Amino acid sequence: MRRRRMGTSGLSVSRLALGTMTWGRSTDYETAAEQLRTFLSSGGTLVDTAHGYSDGAAEEFLGRMIDEEVDRADVIVCTKAGISRRSGTRVVDTSRFSLLSQLDTSLERLGTDHVDLWLVHTWSDEAPLTETLSALEWAVGTGRARYVGVSNYSGWQSARALSLLEQARVPLVANEVEYSLVNRHAEQELLGAAQSLGFGILPWSPLGRGVLTGKYRHGIPADSRAASRDFPRFTARYLDDRSAGIVEALAIAAQGLGVSPAEVALAWVRDRPGVVSPIVGARTTSQLKTSLASDGLELPQEIVAALDEVSA
Repeated sequence: MRRRRMGTSGLSVSRLALGTMTWGRSTDYETAAEQLRTFLSSGGTLVDTAHGYSDGAAEEFLGRMIDEEVDRADVIVCTKAGISRRSGTRVVDTSRFSLLSQLDTSLERLGTDHVDLWLVHTWSDEAPLTETLSALEWAVGTGRARYVGVSNYSGWQSARALSLLEQARVPLVANEVEYSLVNRHAEQELLGAAQSLGFGILPWSPLGRGVLTGKYRHGIPADSRAASRDFPRFTARYLDDRSAGIVEALAIAAQGLGVSPAEVALAWVRDRPGVVSPIVGARTTSQLKTSLASDGLELPQEIVAALDEVSA
């Protein structure tokens, strides 16, 4: 798998990243370990997790794998802080106290003394931005994080965070946001900001929360996220007529190229300006292999233009 630099920083990562949001919930340890081995054997390096994923189980899984299954040097670990679930309730806290406490917990779960990339998981008005960013500065200064960034920040929020961190000579290198053929909001200002200011975009849900695989074309499969107890609302927002039209265009393009709709959707978002590494998550290793196959696909410009038009 080819690699890309994270924006204008010196960090080089695989141009697909492995997501772990389902680890410890709908993906058990054995399957998760198989996915990591498959990902690394394909040339992948960047693994994305978070303090709040599966109440910490995702980080614990990855830490156990680093201890037992793979070499730490082969994995570029990205984790996030700022969102947790206390008593089943989603809690956003981007205070310095909470972020640094969660980072220490993440390092303990992962069994490592540093993460390669540490992100603030979401924007919050409850804590001053200068306080939030002071946690990133401290993490870099103490060696607990090699690089830092943000997640789910808009263009102006990213620019403000970057300018404040610059004063401390700490580069903001990444912003992890939702971006796919069914959600192109990042194009309104964020992609331009990334290119101008030098940070990289990490798209989460590049397959439109599973919709762009084509699995929902003829109903809701019993084993899909839309039918699950944990993720039904996660997918439901894209089960509409607009998304259906995009999926049909994907299916036509995929048939013509002899590949799957998922591969076409991933190749499209992977090659958008400013994008570094779409994050692919999978319930099964077979699904992951389909996503990884997209690395070898280069879309003809005519197909890119058609997909741009139908998803505009």
